[in-house]
Amino acid sequence: MSSPQAHLETLPRSVQLFMVIGLMALLAFPFAGQDFYTQMVTRMMILAIFAMSLDILQGITGLVSLGHAAYFGLAGYVLAFLSPPDAAASWLTTLPLAILASATVALVIGIFVVRTQGIYFIMVTMAFAQMLYYLFFDNKALGGSDGIYINVRPQALGLDLENKMVLYYFTLACLVSVYVFLRRLLWSPFGRTLNGIRLNEHRTQALGYASFSYKLTAFTLAGALAGLAGYLWAAQSGYVNPELMGFHMSAHAIMMVILGGMGNVAGALMGAFGFELFMHVFKDLPSVGEFDLGKHWQLWMGSLIVLVVIIAPQGLMGLLRPRSKHHD
Repeated sequence: MSSPQAHLETLPRSVQLFMVIGLMALLAFPFAGQDFYTQMVTRMMILAIFAMSLDILQGITGLVSLGHAAYFGLAGYVLAFLSPPDAAASWLTTLPLAILASATVALVIGIFVVRTQGIYFIMVTMAFAQMLYYLFFDNKALGGSDGIYINVRPQALGLDLENKMVLYYFTLACLVSVYVFLRRLLWSPFGRTLNGIRLNEHRTQALGYASFSYKLTAFTLAGALAGLAGYLWAAQSGYVNPELMGFHMSAHAIMMVILGGMGNVAGALMGAFGFELFMHVFKDLPSVGEFDLGKHWQLWMGSLIVLVVIIAPQGLMGLLRPRSKHHD
């Protein structure tokens, strides 16, 4: 079949089974694990949402952004600014406002960056993210380099995110909702058009599609979902600082998407969990003589990413696919 269909193909049964088992494990995990590991898995789910939001751009539309963390961090700051010092804010109010703020900023930035292509797109997205980073870093009124604490986490409708179990399942519900939404989007006419833009933008334009509008919509949607992840991150950690908008957060999201496999959402989800698991394994490596293996975990993680790109270009999810013959 054609490349577009191969890119949007239905997940094979092996991957579907893996996803179902993974969901069941996530549902049961808090009852088997300790608080530390429950919080760690909550963080993994938040980063999975963040990675899936980037996959809309990188995997589906073919736009590599080095500034995606800007919308992630901005939503966390919105929650911090809207939270009273000694009382809980309502997530019914602060969550939509945080997502709206990230979407609005993404829309404004997107109007400028979507007009560019290739390396120019990459560099301009990073430039805008750095502008936001230093806006918060150098401004004491916005928390400065020290950041802002969220003393009491949001609550509403009987859901108190101060409770780690409630926050865990609230995050899980958001993760499943985002995954289902993006899988439906992937198969919709809008998703197919984005995929067409990734494969051949000029041909898509010749067919009568306004690629600028589609890319701008995808850029805004990706920013909004990154805002959801940033809000959940701030709610869990109780603290935000400019580093959430930094280059390293965007780079981590890119590596998660590459590690899991681009363009089908499920790969980004797996990549986020895989990246965090490997990171913890590498950080816990013992010392060999005077050489601390765990201290240099970035070296091992980088080597793993390179190895995956060479051996499994489709990422971890590609390893779960049954091998089949490809026909032109």
